[in-house]
Amino acid sequence: MDLKELRQLTGPELAEKTQQLTQELFNLRFQLGTGRLENPMQIRKTKRSIARVKTLQREIAQVDPVSTTAKGA
Repeated sequence: MDLKELRQLTGPELAEKTQQLTQELFNLRFQLGTGRLENPMQIRKTKRSIARVKTLQREIAQVDPVSTTAKGA
């Protein structure tokens, strides 16, 4: 999933996406341990996807408090 698609998601959807990617990473690591992982680069891609989603979540969290104080003023 690229950054444009991730930016269109809401906060709860991003949290769900993080949970899905974390579960996928767990499964990939399990496959790596058992020797059944066909593409080891998939672990790296999944880690980077998790980092992208968490970065967007942090950006949203930082923007929300600022926008609520600006509306009240």
